Amino acid sequence: MVVEHETAAQARAAARRRSERSGRAVHPAAPPPPAPAPAPPQPHALRWDPSRTHTRGPRRPAWVVRFHALLLVSDVAVLVVATAAAAWTWGRHDPAVRFFGAQVPMVSWLAAVVAVWLVALAAVRSRSELILAVGVTELQRVLNASVFALSAVMSTAFLGEADIARDTLAGAFGFGLLGLMVTRLAWRHRLIAWRSAGRCKRNALLVGPRRDVERLLPDLRRNHRAGFRVVGIALTDADPAPDARIDDVETFGLEELVDRAHHPRVTTVVLAGDLPGGRAAIRRLGWSLEGAATELILPSRLTYVAGPRIHLRPVEGMPLVHLSLPTYTGVAYVAKRVMDVVVASTALVVLGPVLLAVAVAIKLDDGGPVLFRQQRVGNHEQLFTMYKFRTMVVDAEARLAALQERNQGAGVLFKMTDDPRVTRVGRVLRAWSLDELPQFLNALVGTMSVVGPRPPLPREVALYDGDVHRRLLSKPGITGLWQVSGRSDLSWEESVQLDLSYVENWSLSGDLMIILRTFRCVLARAGAY
Repeated sequence: MVVEHETAAQARAAARRRSERSGRAVHPAAPPPPAPAPAPPQPHALRWDPSRTHTRGPRRPAWVVRFHALLLVSDVAVLVVATAAAAWTWGRHDPAVRFFGAQVPMVSWLAAVVAVWLVALAAVRSRSELILAVGVTELQRVLNASVFALSAVMSTAFLGEADIARDTLAGAFGFGLLGLMVTRLAWRHRLIAWRSAGRCKRNALLVGPRRDVERLLPDLRRNHRAGFRVVGIALTDADPAPDARIDDVETFGLEELVDRAHHPRVTTVVLAGDLPGGRAAIRRLGWSLEGAATELILPSRLTYVAGPRIHLRPVEGMPLVHLSLPTYTGVAYVAKRVMDVVVASTALVVLGPVLLAVAVAIKLDDGGPVLFRQQRVGNHEQLFTMYKFRTMVVDAEARLAALQERNQGAGVLFKMTDDPRVTRVGRVLRAWSLDELPQFLNALVGTMSVVGPRPPLPREVALYDGDVHRRLLSKPGITGLWQVSGRSDLSWEESVQLDLSYVENWSLSGDLMIILRTFRCVLARAGAY
């Protein structure tokens, strides 16, 4: 032991001498760092199970398959009838068409036209569930497919030197496009009615903090066009008590989400807010749902922004969302003005007898003036005179102050369901929105547009605050989102949001859709008083 101790001492002394010669100090070896403590388990953690991953696509409910079949049968029927009607009306009733020097039966040629048209409709995904009953995208895709099919048929006919009459092709595509638009709108109306009755909806699980869930759940229930039925809620900010519910919907912890998403009747998982763990948790959730054959819907903070203004551009794993700013000048606005002139002049000519009949009825009722003129605030807060058929007694404005306590209107609006100032003829005119017809004169001269926000009174504008002034960036309209979404039955906040949404996201196709919806609202007489 002594020898070993001396040997160790000599070794240390030799090392010290070498260190002194080299100018470096030698320190005892540092103890190894302690092993890191295991991270505590995170609550609500999502785990990816590789054994559940497969390549099966999202689950399609049976009603989706049946509805797609109905749309396909409807499209085929419309196109067959349209091409046959065009051939019978404008064709030369020839049994065959010369094509690349050969005689092709007319029936075969028309069948080829229908086939090309159907392929185009399928190629642009005009029957995609994502666009059914929502917005104008479906009709835009039908129009795009029809234009593509017409171009393909005409190019082929030109190359093959086909002797088919151009009137036949024009008639077939005109009848076919009109028929497709009408039937698609009819099926859309039918689908919305089914969803209002609780049918044709996707069973969805809602995920997020309680506050975000309580905000989104009423919107999903109220908006039948979205087509979701919430069957469970996964809370991320607390462990719910057993049998806890939010608005009669069962709640559970985030750790149960993946297992519940694998239920055969669940087709969608909707995120109402952020997950614990941020973007990494969302990625793991997507991986975990791969074996569930469900869709994952992420929330967007770009509220009140229409889809055509949002463009996604992925750059090396970094998705960039481009938001196009709204424009109020340029070619699109010139086209909107042209549409206003065409629609207004056509309406005044076609509805001339109705205008005359209404004027006579007002005059015979109380002998007062036929038209009611009122100052309204238009584009960029410019005052203009708006024309309407008079529906109230002559001294209606003088009686307004006495009725302010009975106001049922929203916000700065004055409305009464049983206004004593309305005349007998006026009640009929208001019920069918006939009192608005003289406003086509305003649209013709340019102080109003056919589609736009509601034209406000100067006293209303004086009470505007903050963002509400953006309503005045666009010309007021005879009809608009406010008119087709409930009119006087809406709250002031809902009216403002609808008008601001229109100003931010207007488009010509959107205007056409609003015009079509206006006819249905006039017939339903909802909110008209």
